Amino acid sequence: MSTPARRGRPGYDLESLLQVAVKLFNERGYDGTSMEDLSRKLGITKSAIYHHVPSKEELLRLAVDRALNGLFAVALETESFEGRAIEKLEHLVRGSVLVLIEQLPFVTLLLRVRGNTKIERAALARRREFDRLVTDLVKQAETEGDVRPDIDPAVTARLLYGMVNSLIEWYRPRRGSAGTELADAVCKIAFDGLRA
Repeated sequence: MSTPARRGRPGYDLESLLQVAVKLFNERGYDGTSMEDLSRKLGITKSAIYHHVPSKEELLRLAVDRALNGLFAVALETESFEGRAIEKLEHLVRGSVLVLIEQLPFVTLLLRVRGNTKIERAALARRREFDRLVTDLVKQAETEGDVRPDIDPAVTARLLYGMVNSLIEWYRPRRGSAGTELADAVCKIAFDGLRA
């Protein structure tokens, strides 16, 4: 004998709850979004949300960690990548674009945090650590003679990732478009002007 289907609004799992929370945080700002707003948007009670997470801060942590973990996974992969520093740098930029495309709402949120909370400050510290990895690769590529020596490596790193990060402002996924095409375009624009 089969059990009858439950009536009423379907429940939410942590993943779908997180997706909605990130969407609201991006639309209204983290500080401008309350748990009441989230509960209304989901059509469930706040206690149903607290079944999954202890606080709004935990939703923020999960969201920014997803973006950061994706970027650091690419950085780790890049460390074992064979080749010169310029090739590693291009691999890192290309992988970062793909993470941004795959995790667009999460990366958007990460790039909008300002350090108003402990979780935001921790996220900003991890972003600075990632920036240092990029700068170190630029320095190494300069030492190897593959990158223009007339631009400070920290400036080059910021310009590279300024271009990558700007994608959150205008990129919208389309059916049939491959993220690799966008990654190729970013790398062509960046590295054709960067190489010595």
